[in-house]
Amino acid sequence: MSPFDSLTLPNGSTVPNRIAKAAMEENMADAAHVPSAELLRLYQAWADGGAGLIITGNVMIDRRAMTGPGGVVLEDGTDLEAFRNWARIGRARGAQMWLQLNHPGRQMMKNLGQQTVAPSAVPLDLGKHSNLFATPRAMTGQDIDEVIARFAGAARLAERAGFSGVEIHAAHGYLLSQFLSPLTNRRTDDWGGSLQNRARLLIETVKAVRAAVSPGFSVAVKLNSADFQRGGFDALDAKTVVEMLNQLPVDLVELSGGSYEAPAMQGDARDGRTLAREAYFLDFARDIAGVAKMPVMVTGGIRRIGVVQQVLDSGVAIAGIGTALAIRPDLPNAWRRAEDLRPDVAPIGWKSKPLASLAAMAVVKFQLRRLSRGRTANPNVSPLKALVLAQLRTAVLTRKYRRWIGSSAAATAVTGGAAAPSRANSRAVGMPR
Repeated sequence: MSPFDSLTLPNGSTVPNRIAKAAMEENMADAAHVPSAELLRLYQAWADGGAGLIITGNVMIDRRAMTGPGGVVLEDGTDLEAFRNWARIGRARGAQMWLQLNHPGRQMMKNLGQQTVAPSAVPLDLGKHSNLFATPRAMTGQDIDEVIARFAGAARLAERAGFSGVEIHAAHGYLLSQFLSPLTNRRTDDWGGSLQNRARLLIETVKAVRAAVSPGFSVAVKLNSADFQRGGFDALDAKTVVEMLNQLPVDLVELSGGSYEAPAMQGDARDGRTLAREAYFLDFARDIAGVAKMPVMVTGGIRRIGVVQQVLDSGVAIAGIGTALAIRPDLPNAWRRAEDLRPDVAPIGWKSKPLASLAAMAVVKFQLRRLSRGRTANPNVSPLKALVLAQLRTAVLTRKYRRWIGSSAAATAVTGGAAAPSRANSRAVGMPR
């Protein structure tokens, strides 16, 4: 099987090759938190670059629950024109273009000014940096129903805007992943305890999303192969959840790993395991692909065409690439021309793992901002410079977000707001606080 062979998904749609642009958080929304001109320019580069599948960075299903300031929000009442342009650009060269839908749960910075929610009131453990995040409020049953409705409503809007699919983010320690992990889910009701109960939110979300869109619209799930924390969600749990997803019309499962506490998606395990420098999660993915009825995609550290081939030879259907495509957005086309490119950034060996993780993300975002301005990447940027610039930009975006969320809250108060809908019609307006 060649990296440039097509793949037919369970819903009958086709991905033109086996190279996917994996999700990277851009934080490039405009003032209304819809896709900006810079974001569209960035995706133009990836669309022209030859990837068969393009998955967006986090698109938030609730304006009050953000992975970071400057994020794109899709909810009832959102103007879809910018989303239509985004979808059109992504699909112009034949790729499938999927929105990644997400809710951060407790992984939302305290300075954004919103109350965070989670399955249980368990705060993040980031050592001396833990105070950057508030202790979350344990979700009520009504909260859970409304989150399910929000995912479904956002998927319906994504299809209306012209995207070819959505990916439900249940990895990296965000809300759905928090429900899956026994470290963060300490509930004693139907949403906690056994793995079947801990997976209930993901399963119900997939069902609601699938019911909200047409049969030809792709529905995928991003899942941790493991949390890489002792006592957390592990590889056996992941395999069991995939077996649960086998019973649903899921078109692809993407496997990654880690969370803010253990950023294995950057090659750093917290449970003592050593991860490969490239294709971090391939061993897990190979094992899970053996039981999955849907195609499996693996993401994490891939930067060489030989490793893409290794992924495919292992039985995994698609190789997801992030950082390498932030450096060379035309990488798939270059590989097709037999150019032996292997874009990468230098590992960051700082003593503070949380700071090193932030710096690694800052270096990637530095490349994304350059591409969004029509410039070439600079993978040799100083991690310290990238981190300082990222922190300054985040501070500006945080102030803008707080003003935006304050003005939208005031507008809701003036109009009297809208009643939160039931899960049945899958059109949530807001989470009760």
